[in-house]
Amino acid sequence: MSKEFLYTEITNGIASQIRGGALKAGDKLPSVRTLCQEHQISMNTAKRVFLELESQSLVESKPQSGYFVSKLLSVKLPLSEVSRPSLIANNNEPDELISKVYENMGKKDITFFSIGIPSGDLLPQAKLKKEIINATRELKEGGTEFEELQGNLKLRRIIALRSLPWGGNFNENDLVTTNGGMNALSFCLMALGKPGDTIAIESPCYPGILQLANGLGLRVLELPTHPTTGIEIDALKKAIPKINICLLIPNFNAPLGSCMSDENKKEVVRLLAENNIPLIEDDVYGDLYFGPNRPKCCKSFDKEGNVLYCSSISKTLAPGYRVGWIAPGKYKDKILKLKLLHATSSITIVNEAVANFLKTGRYEKHLHQLRRTLQNNYQNYVQTIAAYFPEGTKTSRPQGGLSLWVEFDKSIQTRALYNLAIKQNISIAPGRMFTLQDQFENCMRLCIGLPWSEDIQLKLKQLGNLAKMR
Repeated sequence: MSKEFLYTEITNGIASQIRGGALKAGDKLPSVRTLCQEHQISMNTAKRVFLELESQSLVESKPQSGYFVSKLLSVKLPLSEVSRPSLIANNNEPDELISKVYENMGKKDITFFSIGIPSGDLLPQAKLKKEIINATRELKEGGTEFEELQGNLKLRRIIALRSLPWGGNFNENDLVTTNGGMNALSFCLMALGKPGDTIAIESPCYPGILQLANGLGLRVLELPTHPTTGIEIDALKKAIPKINICLLIPNFNAPLGSCMSDENKKEVVRLLAENNIPLIEDDVYGDLYFGPNRPKCCKSFDKEGNVLYCSSISKTLAPGYRVGWIAPGKYKDKILKLKLLHATSSITIVNEAVANFLKTGRYEKHLHQLRRTLQNNYQNYVQTIAAYFPEGTKTSRPQGGLSLWVEFDKSIQTRALYNLAIKQNISIAPGRMFTLQDQFENCMRLCIGLPWSEDIQLKLKQLGNLAKMR
């Protein structure tokens, strides 16, 4: 029997026992060593079995204790609805609501479920400080000089190397560094669009993208989006005659956490290239997967340079460092001209420090721990929501990323819920922020990037009680 077949057989056997009820939520599973002895397999194969079961949310690990059947299995929350936006471009931006939510950023006494970044407590701050100091010592003139226009060569080489497992196959000349992910998206939209052009996006969509598109005078067409599998391909096909640009977050988009299948990614790339419509791919959440492997990107299937791939470390390592990049394909010259005009250079010291950190194994170790924390957080959030939120509450099923989408009964308005919650120092992101249309008033996005604690659980319980009052 082949190792691969044996691994699959063991994994499916345990999964069947769990799904069939022979193993109950909270039951302890055999140790890695016991699994090795029982099935005559290696430690690596046994660990792989548990990682696969963990990726399916069937088991959860507890440090120094082992693996247990996930308590999430006993939670029966319905899945959020597929969005059904109007297929007419709209630009009704909720400026006042967005400003209200973000005006409190930085206040220490507020619990920010509204800000979609990992808490500083989950980031390797001390190690990053050391890299900044080292970069200052190592760089010519202490890092006060400009970098080359395309960006830090060491950083571009590391990014290119890290793209190989998911099929990016970049080299350093394919990449241009930027001052964060939004700066990358901004360059792409300026290079490709002009006022009056129409851009297709997911619905719901990250508010910063909506604001950016509006600010550049673009008309926004929102596509129906499934909370698990992403945009509906048939809807995109129907929209083709109406659009000039498409911008998607295929891997764990904010706020749903959905992930498009490889088949759908490939079809999107083919469809847009065939119609000469550029695709901007935002992959800032791609490294935050809950499964055993990083998902591929649309760029993995791009043969014509029609996909402008954008990413950053803002969601994984250091939001405030503002380090991002673009693999702009055939649009590279346009992007470089815009960078020369708007930025001239990325931040020399910070880019060197990040390059040095990514070069070590410390980054992969950090990502492994961060992914595990976020997945555990998601499970804790759902259990708490099931216990304390109004009956009938629905949630998304994020397969990675930092977001959990919560959908209430239509009678509960999350704008009003925000006003009640902020009085108790709890900040949420009402669903209306994630659209330019009159929808999602009964929804909200919760960030799962806060360290789990009794206080966080208490705040979620308070939020649920407030929602029951509406």
